[in-house]
Amino acid sequence: MRPMTTEERILERLESIEAELKEQRVARLERNEMFHDMNPLMKSGFKILLKELGSVEAGFQLEDLFMLIKRFLRNIGNLAYALEQLENIIELWHTMEPLAKSMVHTGIRSLGELEQRGVFRTYAAMMDVRAKVAAHYGPDDIAAMGDSFVALIGLLKKMSDPKMLELLDKLTDLPAGLDLAKAEPVGPLGMVKALGDPDLKRGIGVALELAKGLGKLSEAAPR
Repeated sequence: MRPMTTEERILERLESIEAELKEQRVARLERNEMFHDMNPLMKSGFKILLKELGSVEAGFQLEDLFMLIKRFLRNIGNLAYALEQLENIIELWHTMEPLAKSMVHTGIRSLGELEQRGVFRTYAAMMDVRAKVAAHYGPDDIAAMGDSFVALIGLLKKMSDPKMLELLDKLTDLPAGLDLAKAEPVGPLGMVKALGDPDLKRGIGVALELAKGLGKLSEAAPR
């Protein structure tokens, strides 16, 4: 390849300059065309801006704008601190969000289980009972009943004994096994004859045990 002459280098340089000038001319024409198209919009927007600024002229002073800028510059540190704290809060929320969602789902599931078990309906019934009690008794009456309630709770505690529960269960079943329609007057001879019944003998034994217990109660009663 032979080296380029001076004239060829000059022509190549001129062609490069001509290409650059052509690109600049095309870009200038495009800018002029865009400016020509946007000129009406810019004029219209400027008129609207002047009109809107005129409507707030009475409440706007340039000094207020400068004061706002000064306060903004003075509080850049506070604004940076506030933004930093906001970022920390957002980061904390992103960390806790899965846990919060899990807790919400667990709470909803627990409430659903309580609803299925009738806990809320029971509480509603208890509130109705309290409302009825409040309608018939005043605060003083309920306060006076407090000692009785405590005594009743003590009785319920004693009744929780298995033997006591078994006895009460049998006593509640007793009326269902009786046929009072078959009851007839019994004289002395009939009583002697009835003593041969094993159930009657056991019943008399139970009555005697109860009588002994009642006797002990009479001894413990204050005189």
